[in-house]
Amino acid sequence: MPSSDDRPTVILAPAPQTTARIFSAERLADLHRRFRVVDLEQDDRPEALDAALPEAFAVIGQPTLDQERLSRAPRLRAICNVEGNFFPNVDYERCYSQGVYVLGCGPAYAPAVAEHALGLALDLARGISREDRAFRRGEERYVSDGNADAVLLRGASMGLLGYGNLGRALHRLLLPFAPELRVFDPWLPERYLAEQGVLPATLAETLRTSQFLFVLATVTAESEHLLGPAELALVPPGARLVLVSRAAVVDYDALLAGIAEGRFLAGVDVWPEEPVPADHPARSLEGLVFSGHRAGGIPAAFASIGDMVVDDLSQIAQGLPPLRMQVAARELVGRYRNRPVT
Repeated sequence: MPSSDDRPTVILAPAPQTTARIFSAERLADLHRRFRVVDLEQDDRPEALDAALPEAFAVIGQPTLDQERLSRAPRLRAICNVEGNFFPNVDYERCYSQGVYVLGCGPAYAPAVAEHALGLALDLARGISREDRAFRRGEERYVSDGNADAVLLRGASMGLLGYGNLGRALHRLLLPFAPELRVFDPWLPERYLAEQGVLPATLAETLRTSQFLFVLATVTAESEHLLGPAELALVPPGARLVLVSRAAVVDYDALLAGIAEGRFLAGVDVWPEEPVPADHPARSLEGLVFSGHRAGGIPAAFASIGDMVVDDLSQIAQGLPPLRMQVAARELVGRYRNRPVT
C-alpha cells in the first residue's frame, strides 16, 4: 500500500445517499486506507467541490460536473453514482473524451428488486394479501372457497419487458418454476436473448401470451408510456402484471381502468407521484397490490453499493477496468429519462 501522500484522492459527496447507509464500517475503513478521502458529505458548497477537483481521482456521488468543472479535473478517472440513476447534470461526452468512467449502482439493487417482483407475483397468483385483508375485516374464506382464481407460477407463460439488470436477476429466480419465458427488449439482439434461454418476442406477442407480465424497463424517450390503453388491451384476461421499474413506462389511467374492470390483477411498486394522494380511488381497488417504492431500497442493497465502489475504484487505481458497477454506455446514457428517487 502506498504512503498516504501518494494515495489517489477520492471526493465523497454521496447525497442523496449517506455514507453510513452505503458503507459498512469495514468498507469505509478500507476506502480510507486505499485512498485519500475528501469528505464533502456535510459540505455542499460549490467552492468546496471546486477546490478538491484538481487532485481528484474519483468522485463518489453525482454532483453537477459540467464541462468547465471537468476541465479542471485532469486526474479524474471515475464518477461513482450511488443514487441509482444517470442524470443530465454530468457532461458525459467530456467524460468519455477525458477517459473518465461513469459508473452506476443499479446492479446493487437488482437482486432485491427481483425478489420483490417474485413476491408480488406469488401474492397475485394466490391472493395472499387479499385474503389477509379479508381476515382483518372478519370476511376470510377457508380452504378452496378463497382459491377460485388461484393460479400456479410453475409452467406458466411469462413475459419480461426489459432484460437489463432487473430482467437478468429475475430470470434466475424464475428458472425453478420452469416457465415459458418471453422477453421483449429492443436494445438486445434476438440471438443474444436466445442464448440466455429465453424466447425473443415482440411487445405485442409478449403482452398477448403472458399470464404473468413483469414490467422491468427503464424510462427512455422510446419507452415512456410503453404500455398505453392499446397495449394493455392485449393483456389476456386474468393475467397478473407486476411493475417494479419506473412508473412512467405505464399509462396509469389505463392500468387502473384495467384493474377496476377486473381484466387483470397488478402488483405495483412505483407511482407517478409519490406519495399517492390519500383520497386516490386506486386505494379501493381490490385487484391492486401496492408496495410503496420498497422493492430495492433494503439495507443489504445499500451496503452492496459501498462494496462495489471500493472494489471498482481499487480496480481502476491498478489500471484495470471496473467489474461490479454499471458503466454508463455512451450510446444509451443520454436516452434515460429517470427521475431522482426521494
